Amino acid sequence: MLKVVRQIGQTLYRIWFYILVAIPIIIFFPVLVIFASKELWYPQFFWMARNLWAKPILYGMFCFPKVKYEQQLVKKKSYMLVANHTSMLDIMLMLVVSRNPFVFVGKKELVKIPLFGFFYKRVCIMVDRDNTQSRTGVYRRAQKRLQQGLSICIFPEGGVPEEHVVLDAFKDGAFKMAIAHKIPVVPMTFYDNKERFSFTFFSGGPGKCRARVHSFVDTHSIRPEDTADLRNSVRKTILDDLIKNS
Repeated sequence: MLKVVRQIGQTLYRIWFYILVAIPIIIFFPVLVIFASKELWYPQFFWMARNLWAKPILYGMFCFPKVKYEQQLVKKKSYMLVANHTSMLDIMLMLVVSRNPFVFVGKKELVKIPLFGFFYKRVCIMVDRDNTQSRTGVYRRAQKRLQQGLSICIFPEGGVPEEHVVLDAFKDGAFKMAIAHKIPVVPMTFYDNKERFSFTFFSGGPGKCRARVHSFVDTHSIRPEDTADLRNSVRKTILDDLIKNS
């Protein structure tokens, strides 16, 4: 009986999440469409996504963000933001963590999500991971965004790992891009999002959403042939922190 009650509560909690995702988009739809129509207006779109969408979702789910910064992001400077990926809340928490406007690089399948997908395909950089030409195009589009003074966010696991995996292997894309454009890599650890709202249906619940922004990794002296070393170093930073604090 207790299990059934818990599953009903978790189902309602999940439905409430999707309601919270949809409400701000519906309310501000005309303004969002305007700001999404030109790349020049993306900072305004980002501000709305951060303050009128991500924050209401997290607080509405009673998932209270708590962020520790080992180093502060500098305004109007571009970064490569990377973090572990276990939950849809990772998107909202990343928006809360960074006041600097950034663009997500993510899989094209997210376009299928109603309402969210409409804006996702207009403001994010989509990649078909099975298509080499698509992956190559990502670098070109990312370069344009960096030239506009934006940052880039990539979850380097390339997807959500299996439930038992603490941190999956990292792909090279984020680190190749950071080295090519000589922008700092900003490793982040998201501790609680899997517990708050994982991709397992009967799971989740309110609580803290802790995050740590680690010291940045400067890439000016890193050569392209050292991509694997950078990737492994950043992954070790996040994995060690997950093991220590989760």
